[in-house]
Amino acid sequence: MCGIIGIVGKQSVADRLIDGLKRMEYRGYDSAGICTVDGGQLVRRRAEGKLANLVREVAGNPAPGNIGIAHTRWATHGAPTTSNAHPHATGDVALVHNGIIENFKSLRDALIARGRRFESETDTEVVAHLVSEQVEAGVEPAAAVQAVLPRLRGAFALAIAFRAHDDMLIGARLGSPLVIGYGAGENYLGSDALALAPLTQKIAYLEEGDWVVVTRDAVQIFDADNQPVTREIVTSGVTAAAIEKGPYRHYMQKEIFEQPTVVAQTLSSYIRPVEAMVALPQMDFDLSAIDRITIVACGTSYYAGMVAKYWFESFARVPVDLDVASEFRYRDPVLQPGGLALFISQSGETADTLAALKHCKAHGQKIAVVVNVPTSSMAREADLLLPTHAGPEIGVASTKAFTCQLAVLAALAAHLAVAKGKMSREEEQDIVRHLTEAPAALNAALAHDGDIAAMAHHIAPARDVLYLGRGPDYPLALEGALKLKEISYIHAEGYASGEMKHGPIALIDEAVPVIVLAPSGPLFEKTVSNMQEVRARGGKIVLISDAEGLAEAGEGTMATIEMPKVHPLIAPLVYAVPVQLLAYHVACAKGTDVDQPRNLAKSVTVE
Repeated sequence: MCGIIGIVGKQSVADRLIDGLKRMEYRGYDSAGICTVDGGQLVRRRAEGKLANLVREVAGNPAPGNIGIAHTRWATHGAPTTSNAHPHATGDVALVHNGIIENFKSLRDALIARGRRFESETDTEVVAHLVSEQVEAGVEPAAAVQAVLPRLRGAFALAIAFRAHDDMLIGARLGSPLVIGYGAGENYLGSDALALAPLTQKIAYLEEGDWVVVTRDAVQIFDADNQPVTREIVTSGVTAAAIEKGPYRHYMQKEIFEQPTVVAQTLSSYIRPVEAMVALPQMDFDLSAIDRITIVACGTSYYAGMVAKYWFESFARVPVDLDVASEFRYRDPVLQPGGLALFISQSGETADTLAALKHCKAHGQKIAVVVNVPTSSMAREADLLLPTHAGPEIGVASTKAFTCQLAVLAALAAHLAVAKGKMSREEEQDIVRHLTEAPAALNAALAHDGDIAAMAHHIAPARDVLYLGRGPDYPLALEGALKLKEISYIHAEGYASGEMKHGPIALIDEAVPVIVLAPSGPLFEKTVSNMQEVRARGGKIVLISDAEGLAEAGEGTMATIEMPKVHPLIAPLVYAVPVQLLAYHVACAKGTDVDQPRNLAKSVTVE
């Protein structure tokens, strides 16, 4: 996860900006930069690689000034080069950005047509040019930002500096966190309170859609309707644990709400939006020669693999074997020479999965790893390393790591289909378009958090809960049941909808809530038929669907949860949100330990 810090100070800020970046190194990054305002000039210093390189750059070429912004970047749009590093700047404006601008290509094309010249491959530079156009036309900075924000689609946090204003930063957030810090004659912006901890303990969290004008002596916050608002100023606390929860009650809640940002960052590492194509890291084998894939994982990662099986077989027409890691070696699996073994893990240290990886490697398989820790044991064994960019996931019940895994697997499936000649250029462009829509769709799903919290008390008293889904929604039913079991201790099971009448329907009565995942589409009618079988036996149904599906089948249910209408490709990412939130709010209603549920550990490092 990228990191942002900004200071409107009374004294030189360069060293303090870099110190703030150091406190955000835990997020992971591959380039860094700062920009200060001094004597009516933007002074920008950037470096590829570790912060030590930026420190050397600033030591050799100082960045004077009492106001500035800084950023650590995971490569998203464009390679991890100095020219793609933040801050991005025009003659009048410099800015840093976390997240993704979904519609950047159309904005970029229009800007180029108007004569603007771009220096980078990033989506971020588009925002710099849009704001700069306004400023160059004589619009004041606040009005310029106010005019540009509605034109941006996606998830973002922004910190913007202006050449002609050495006492002003402007920040904005949509789907990506941004914190204000209050000092004595100084004020600050940061992507989290940890970055600001040595500078101030007085912070406020911007809410969704807020933007803010920060000067040395004042902070003016505006909501999404451009109305002045106040946000509560709180004491950040002195421990990393207290700071990192931010305004959230639990880490799990925070991590659920980070998903638009981290999925955007992850997707951006695997697509080239200018060319509308999928791109993978370098590998030393021919992906087009792969004729069989073996997917191995545990728990939530296994369910991500189940979704990926649908994608690989549907897009690339490559057969897939899927195994639970703890069983894999003990059945002496038949491994086709030259096959690809794909391992999925948040930590990269899961003992069962790591043992299965070594078994496959010993039997001549090419090894691909989807992992959230790129320095982990599994990552070091990989022929093809596919990192997610979820950032540290502290809650034991995986949330953002799961959706980031799905993002990577969708990109891999599309790339394999292209390599195998099963996907046309036009189809690949369509896939990229739908993938870039995912962060905004996740934001739309999160907007129903209040509705889900309000109905959670209907589920909390249950002893048993069933989840139903068809196609890629079947793994989501399994994942929803797992989340509920993990943190609320309610017995829950997920089933393929059509399997209900093959046994589980015997469990249905008025005391058993049934959660049905059914986006409108080709499988909707069949899922609704199974839902009616449940209703006929007194089952209490919670239907999760889009507006079209709810209009057709929502009548007579115990509750409904509306999701945005999305392409089937990204539906598994979007429908992960309501099952996560439902589990979270039920656990809160029951008073269980959400972040550290009994008997569970974040990473299982023993068999």
